[in-house]
Amino acid sequence: MATDYDAPRKSEADVVPESLDELQAVPGAVRTRDADIDEAETAEGVELPGADLSNLELTVEIIPPQKDEFVCSSCFLVRHRSQVARQANGMTYCTECEG
Repeated sequence: MATDYDAPRKSEADVVPESLDELQAVPGAVRTRDADIDEAETAEGVELPGADLSNLELTVEIIPPQKDEFVCSSCFLVRHRSQVARQANGMTYCTECEG
């Protein structure tokens, strides 16, 4: 029989039983072949939805609008003065909201 040395090698964990009898004969070797993942490694950087984040502090530096910026009265985003579309009754609107 010829051996193909370029073909990927299959370990015992890669062999999938074809029948129910073969599956029952192998006690757990096939059932745990998905991936050997270290639970401590994966749990560190994962935040679950609904997790309690009340013990964390958010530190953000807040900078007031500069002389060449304005806050749009419609979308409430800080925009550059070049994006002023309309000023009426003390309110300023950007080109995207007036577009």
